[in-house]
Amino acid sequence: MKFDNILAEINGFGKFQIALFLIQILSRITLPCHFLLNNFMAAVPSHHCNIDALDNGAVFGNLTLDQKLAVGIPAERDGTPSSCQMFSEPQYEYLSGSNSSKGSLTVQCQNGWVYDKSTFKSTLATEWDLVCSRKGMNKATATIFFIGVMVGAPVFGFLSDRFGRRPLLLVSYLSSLIFAVLSAFSTSYVMFVILRFFTGMSLAGISIISIVLNVEWFSIEHRTFSGVIISLDWTIGNWILVGIAYFVNEWRKLILAVTSPLILSIIAWRWLPESARWLVAKGKTDAAHHYIMKCAKMNNRSKCMSTITPATLLESAETEHGAKKYTFVDLFRTPNIRKLAIYSGMLWFGVAFTYYGISLNITGFGLNPYLTQFIFASIEMPMKIGVYYFLEKVGRKHGQMGSMLLTGLCLFINIFVPKDKRTVRTVVAVLGKSMSEASFTIMYLYTTELYPTVVRQNGLGYTSFLARLGVSISPLIVLLEDLWHLLPAATYCAVAVGTGLVASLLPETLNTRLPEFIEDIEKPRRQSPRMEIQ
Repeated sequence: MKFDNILAEINGFGKFQIALFLIQILSRITLPCHFLLNNFMAAVPSHHCNIDALDNGAVFGNLTLDQKLAVGIPAERDGTPSSCQMFSEPQYEYLSGSNSSKGSLTVQCQNGWVYDKSTFKSTLATEWDLVCSRKGMNKATATIFFIGVMVGAPVFGFLSDRFGRRPLLLVSYLSSLIFAVLSAFSTSYVMFVILRFFTGMSLAGISIISIVLNVEWFSIEHRTFSGVIISLDWTIGNWILVGIAYFVNEWRKLILAVTSPLILSIIAWRWLPESARWLVAKGKTDAAHHYIMKCAKMNNRSKCMSTITPATLLESAETEHGAKKYTFVDLFRTPNIRKLAIYSGMLWFGVAFTYYGISLNITGFGLNPYLTQFIFASIEMPMKIGVYYFLEKVGRKHGQMGSMLLTGLCLFINIFVPKDKRTVRTVVAVLGKSMSEASFTIMYLYTTELYPTVVRQNGLGYTSFLARLGVSISPLIVLLEDLWHLLPAATYCAVAVGTGLVASLLPETLNTRLPEFIEDIEKPRRQSPRMEIQ
């Protein structure tokens, strides 16, 4: 008896599955809070050079603030004070309305910067002066965090395939909480980025293990729903991030606030079940039978368990396969799974690269960062509901292709929209963000259905590694605007379109059985019994 048949008998979508989702939402809402935290934690407020050194005890000290800025800092084309330059000496002739000064010499800021604290009381940029020539260091904080996620994904993928989903989730909860709290008390930039690396590495475990644990407990006809419903916690977490960031405008307190739900996750972990599908695949049928009995009892299907015993589970496990230890090498050992690994890896890289290119650039549309983030979060809810019905009717493959190609189209349109058309740019960006969010939602579900159980976490770890590689590079692409102001947008657009074309090379998984072993990948997939009857 296949595990999918067992799930159908005990109800693959009941109180047990709902409880599983609710327990995991406590930890998963912290993911967007940390993944998008740089939008607020590393925000760069308006700033200008500190010109107190120009005070010679004479005329300068009697000037108003506006007059001091006029004589001490050169103006940009739009009339605002320069962010990175100052005059070496006060240029008093500017007070008379003169637009030029013979012999005026501008220099880089000599005594630090003065920051506008009306929106953000403190950020990484204001804490360690990560502006002007050091602005790359500010962007690097996001890159280093996602490198940590990139490293953590294959590590936790391998370990959870070897030792189970449940224990590795607890490790992720504890390590994420510890490293995040320590990072909030960093005394230097180097200490902070090191701790953020390990925070990202730990959060990777929550990201990839929780989605797999959910999908492995849902029946075939409810897999789409499970994949979409668990992605809604990203939207909820996004809203929570905006709310917390609005009221907590100091970066240290902000880290502590968005990490606090992990305390509840650690407490609730005791009620989290292990994946019975994984246990069966590993030949641990007694433990699998325990959780299946628990599921049947909660779903009021205990009578169905009369024919399901550890012996029948052992028979379905094909123990000659279950005893084998699988590694990342198995993802490339045979032809079909090798192609699957290559194409899915490219897909994850492109989707993540594009998604975070849009999500981490909320200040690029000229609106309030809180409002932009709230709009980006709010568009996700109706989009994900639409994705659910679309996937049920059309399938994963065409959904993945279409969402990425439309994302590329929106990015392409925004290249030609002038920057002073802020509303138009934001509307197009929101549409592109919604399409990108749809592709991310589909991608998680699609990938868990593509890989067999014995290497599913290895597959998710490998693809997540490539995704985080894309995310690590994505924030740095913005720095290319120094070469050509349209180069970042053109890069994101090209990657989005290319990724959509790669998706066309993957097989459809709508209403097919989840593969248990690599051998299932090397032969044609069978539809579920329900579809075969139809």
